[in-house]
Amino acid sequence: MKKTLLRTTLAALGFALAAHAAQAEGRIRIAEQYGIVYLLLNVVQDQKLIEKHGKRAGVDVKVEWTQLSGGAAANDALLSGAIDIVGAGVGPLLTVWDRTNGRQNVRGVAALGSFPYYLISNNPKVKTIADFTDKDRIGLPAAVVSVQARILQMAAAKQWGDKEYARLDKITQTLPHPDATAAIIAGGTEITGHFATPPYQEQELAQNPNARIVLKSYDVQGGPTSSTVLYATEKYRSENPKTYRAFTAALAEAADYVNKNPEGAADIYQRLNKSKIERDLLLKIIRNPEVQFRIAPQNTFVLAQFMHRVGVIKNQPASWKDYFFDDPLIGQGG
Repeated sequence: MKKTLLRTTLAALGFALAAHAAQAEGRIRIAEQYGIVYLLLNVVQDQKLIEKHGKRAGVDVKVEWTQLSGGAAANDALLSGAIDIVGAGVGPLLTVWDRTNGRQNVRGVAALGSFPYYLISNNPKVKTIADFTDKDRIGLPAAVVSVQARILQMAAAKQWGDKEYARLDKITQTLPHPDATAAIIAGGTEITGHFATPPYQEQELAQNPNARIVLKSYDVQGGPTSSTVLYATEKYRSENPKTYRAFTAALAEAADYVNKNPEGAADIYQRLNKSKIERDLLLKIIRNPEVQFRIAPQNTFVLAQFMHRVGVIKNQPASWKDYFFDDPLIGQGG
């Protein structure tokens, strides 16, 4: 009887573990942020592409979506186990990769495309970053640590030398893109600068005649760059291989859709985000030749080298492949 009871208990435990594994395998929780840089995720969500590719692999995937603001919040959500995949800047990815190296081993999953980011100011006295004073405030999704903050630090290092890379940090302020955009358009607030993303930067330039471009991310980084990426822990990837592959396949299909059907992608963006942006302006952004909808990362190593050089990250990556998972779909990265 004891042997029978033991076998029954072990069998029950085996079924429970199998059920738990099956449940984990069919679940993915994704955190995105604001703007057109997350258009691929909008398409994935609207067309239920993860569910589609999951079924092809024999898994019914339950997808949960949430929206955060700033890389710091995204990293906290990921490390706490509240989220499985986060979308944020390359700067936050490198920070969390460095912090978890040898432990949770967070790495990049894919890029969300390459977009030029503009530092906008409505202060008529500001023509370059050297013109900002202590009276100015620059809105960023996460002061000091967001990718915009890191690009600004790169620009400061080029302007004043590596030892002065953090010179402008004291006048930056954490602010969600929609709030910073409203401040730049309205004027009359302490926020006189905003390191933005599409479509917020285009809205600011279109709606405030005093708004001007002070800095372009591509100029600082040396060309088109994937500044916004997706990343996850090694544990999630290894324990959920079918769900993970369904997610990356969905991203690849979404990128193909946007490139072939920009008008349909614009409709999806407006519908999911309840966006009031003019459709013509939205299509202009999507069709901008400087914008590339691709999931292979592009030119990210420049920022990684800078962050290590100034001591922001301790571990020195040999290439972009150190902080991205190995995946055929992003094999031609950088």
